[in-house]
Amino acid sequence: MSISNALISLRRLVKLALPRSLYGRALLIIVTPLILLQVITAWIFYDRHWDTITWRLASALAGDIQHVLWEIKERPEMADVIFEQAHENMNLQFILQKGEILPNELPHNNGLLDRLLAKALDERVRRPFLIDSSSFKEEVIIDFQLADAVLTVVAPGKRLFSSTTYIFITWMVGTSLILFAVASIFMRNQVRPIKRLADAVDSFGKGRDPGREFKPGGASEVRTAANAFNRMMNRIRRQIRQRTDMLSGVSHDLKTPLTRMKLQLALMEDSPDSEALKSNLQEMEKMIEGYLTFAKGEGGEPSVEYDMSDMLSTLAKNWRSGGVNIDCHVEGHLIADVKPQALRRCVDNLISNANRYAETIWLSGGIRGDVLEIVVDDDGPGIPENEREKAFRPFYRIDESRNTKTGGTGLGLSISRDVARVHGGEIYLEESPYGGLRARIRLPL
Repeated sequence: MSISNALISLRRLVKLALPRSLYGRALLIIVTPLILLQVITAWIFYDRHWDTITWRLASALAGDIQHVLWEIKERPEMADVIFEQAHENMNLQFILQKGEILPNELPHNNGLLDRLLAKALDERVRRPFLIDSSSFKEEVIIDFQLADAVLTVVAPGKRLFSSTTYIFITWMVGTSLILFAVASIFMRNQVRPIKRLADAVDSFGKGRDPGREFKPGGASEVRTAANAFNRMMNRIRRQIRQRTDMLSGVSHDLKTPLTRMKLQLALMEDSPDSEALKSNLQEMEKMIEGYLTFAKGEGGEPSVEYDMSDMLSTLAKNWRSGGVNIDCHVEGHLIADVKPQALRRCVDNLISNANRYAETIWLSGGIRGDVLEIVVDDDGPGIPENEREKAFRPFYRIDESRNTKTGGTGLGLSISRDVARVHGGEIYLEESPYGGLRARIRLPL
């Protein structure tokens, strides 16, 4: 069980460490093999090339020193001449210190150069020695113990150190950076059309116009997705336009016979039957107005940058002037891209519903992260939790009597939710802290 938990935790850590964007993941796919290639190449170079070259240079230096020591042993009286010739021909400097003894300490093999040079000297020279390679790029100092003296050999750094190492690393890193830059530019150009497509889809989902025709770009798969989005957007626009035109046409056509019926009733004598017919006609007119309002909610009003704080304050002022007890609290300036008339109708419907059943209404608005939030509270009887979702259905009324004096046509909440969803948002019905119903509108910015 503990192993399973450890694997789950490791998987979560890996997911957190990995980039979330397509651009980051694509670069990771490109960079990871590049880094592995660099590591493998560097290992092969250091383990094979540098090791081999350094060993050959160390062996050559040890051979030259061995030759000079052999010449001194054979012709000790010619030591100065031999040293001078070695300096001219081998680029080595020899210093003989008679009567000196090397300190009794082990040689310091601090790196690959020291280890390989010590190995070569053990095989070739076979005398006690000490190596000082602290400044190996400039020179390497080797002290040998002779029978009655210490021989110091100063070898230039180029006898043991090859600059091809740094040249190779520079070229390797430099070309990698160039390839990484080219890959970054290429991937950014490939990801940009996807980002543009995502922005267009998001704008269309929020009721904003992404342009009459989103221009496809990028790879063939992205172009296919963009063309599919264009076709889908045009189909949705046609369906909305057809539905709106149909509702508007039906509602308009119904007004003609209703007008004739009203004229006929006006010519009739007053009676209980005529009064009942007039009441039914008034209810039908309200329903037709609801149809028209519902149709307008799906119209083609463009989105504009609008000051919602001014709209909420004006709505509260208008209702207050009509004798409604409404309190308004707006947090700063609420600037957002909205359909002003549609959203005004949405909030106005919510206030109208609250006013029908409550004595006091509280209207508030503010920014919550990346969401614009508008809240309408009341102190009325509220709506039972199991009825809140049903209340959004067109023509659904909790008051089953369908009495126009106690309720409307049942389209108010439907229109409000429709407007909110056109903006890419939603309306939630909750219990108000004031005892009644809370209607919360949340719209993405």
